[in-house]
Amino acid sequence: MSATLVSVRESRPARFWDSTNGQKIVMGITGAILFVFVIAHLLGNLQVFLGPEALNAYGRFLRGVPEILWIVRIVLLAAVILHIWSSIKLGRRKLRARPIGYSRKENIASTYASRTMYWSGPIILAFVIYHLLHLTAGIVHPGFDFVEGDVYHNVVASFQVWYVSAWYIFSMVLLGFHVRHGAWSMFQSVGINHARHTSILKNAAAVVAVLLVLGYVSIPLGILLGLVK
Repeated sequence: MSATLVSVRESRPARFWDSTNGQKIVMGITGAILFVFVIAHLLGNLQVFLGPEALNAYGRFLRGVPEILWIVRIVLLAAVILHIWSSIKLGRRKLRARPIGYSRKENIASTYASRTMYWSGPIILAFVIYHLLHLTAGIVHPGFDFVEGDVYHNVVASFQVWYVSAWYIFSMVLLGFHVRHGAWSMFQSVGINHARHTSILKNAAAVVAVLLVLGYVSIPLGILLGLVK
């Protein structure tokens, strides 16, 4: 009897991780963690409009607390890995459920944001890797000289290169689509959804996504237009 109880208890976590609901919850929670980071990162980056002193002081603050910085990096890395893992698992399960595609597919209930989730995610991941190599590590810096510690110079000089700005803007637009559908899906995954609130939650997700895109895109556009020099 005791052996049976132990077996049942040990199998519960395995069943959770392997279940569709479990994978959706993992995706929702990790998505929420990444969403908070995206907002915090935007607030920090917008200080470029306050001038070099403000943005460089923000950079020095981050480098001045390496313990906290590395904890945040580890949490974000774990969130990214689990988010990708759950998306792959859910995608495979969806394919197994319908191995033969529709002869004629009509996207009635889905949105463009939801239909682009599986390919926008890898593109955003590629952008994040490039972004880290570009402005954090300074390994990739086309068209300008990377100056260690001078965040303002690195940001302004890099976005004066038009194709770097274009790649950034394109990626941020995809991020907006990803956030728009992801935020709504997160509400559903954690059970915060009701017919009475559906339109409100969907509109809120869309507004937040648009504001994020406008905030991030304003930086390269402001530099290209000469508003930030």
